[in-house]
Amino acid sequence: MEFVMMDKKPHIKPYLYGMLAGFGAIALSIIFFFLIYRFDGFGSAISTLTGILMPFIYGAVIAYLLKPVCNSIESFLRRFIPEKMNGLINALSVALTILFGLLLVYALVMMIVPQLITSVTTLYYTAQANITKFMNWANHLEFIEKNEQITELLNSAYAALNTNLDTWNTWLKNTLLPSMQNILSGAAIGVLNVVTVAKNLIIGIIVAVYMLASRKRFVQQGKLVLHSIVRPRWAQLITEEVKYADKMFGGFINGKIMDSAIIGVLCYIGCLIFKFPSALLVSVIIGVTNVIPFFGPFIGAIPATLLILIQSPIKALWFVLFVLVLQQLDGNIIGPKILGNTTGLSSFWVLFAILLFGGLWGFVGMIVGVPLFAVIYDVIKKLVIHGLQRHQELTLLNSYHDQFGDPADDAAAQPAASQPAENQ
Repeated sequence: MEFVMMDKKPHIKPYLYGMLAGFGAIALSIIFFFLIYRFDGFGSAISTLTGILMPFIYGAVIAYLLKPVCNSIESFLRRFIPEKMNGLINALSVALTILFGLLLVYALVMMIVPQLITSVTTLYYTAQANITKFMNWANHLEFIEKNEQITELLNSAYAALNTNLDTWNTWLKNTLLPSMQNILSGAAIGVLNVVTVAKNLIIGIIVAVYMLASRKRFVQQGKLVLHSIVRPRWAQLITEEVKYADKMFGGFINGKIMDSAIIGVLCYIGCLIFKFPSALLVSVIIGVTNVIPFFGPFIGAIPATLLILIQSPIKALWFVLFVLVLQQLDGNIIGPKILGNTTGLSSFWVLFAILLFGGLWGFVGMIVGVPLFAVIYDVIKKLVIHGLQRHQELTLLNSYHDQFGDPADDAAAQPAASQPAENQ
């Protein structure tokens, strides 16, 4: 009797697995339908949760950006401090890293903000005179003189602008003062938002200290949790993918920040040499927007050119040429030297990632979209290679390589093809 019972048990497993699979599919379908049907409420809940955890998000971002600095300082300190004083090494490396970050931000603020205020103030007080000069220059251009519609449009816009500038006091008395209550309410909300951001930032710095100090412990805890949930083979695959994602994000974002800083400094030096107006303000715009892949140079060049155009139309044309040369230098020499081919994505997928994640998350999405999509692309690529290997169709992959010669796919295919059969 016992032998019969032992013989029947294996036949139950397929039905049990089928029941569990069916239950899982139904549960996922219900959850998916609920998320779509209640999308507004779900989005509101996510926004509320994000607002609560914003200090931890700030802290995680700060810690991630400062992690290479902390690792470098720790490696340097280990040369002079004995291994038995590991706690002192960790504390000193974290303290010096946070001090380095604060000093860097302080230096940038003290160097940039005063000159930015000066540039904006000068631009404000000379706006009317510069616009008058621009109108005189534009009206004497031959193609504008021959086109009556353009001339009337420019003159009407100039007259409207002068009227607004001349009636500033009237607007101040009749419009601004009666609306002062609404303005004060808006200002109070703005001050409250600034205070909230400052509070989140201060707490975020404290969180970053804890994350940097416990970064190795968090990694080991993550490994323990991962190996307790999935099998060793899957744990190894997930660990490799997480390392790839860390390499992709860290290398791309840190490299892009360094590349943009170099471009901003070169732009400032060029503006000083060619005596472009508002040199620092223009250089900050070019440097900050250069963080955005592909579209960054165009996004930064347009407002920077308009700033110079108001003050000197001729210099604006020279500035456009200067920016084109600078971006060619960045795209062909500086960028490849710093970043290399870190993403392994074609230009089409870079453009797709920027548009997709930029539309979802705005400016932040345009920055992190490329490395994030590169990780997604790598996961899909490995799944496709694994599926071809399982169905013994690797000849299709080889013919694809022979036809298109994708080195990134070649590098991914070799490890997959060399895996033992038990991994299939």
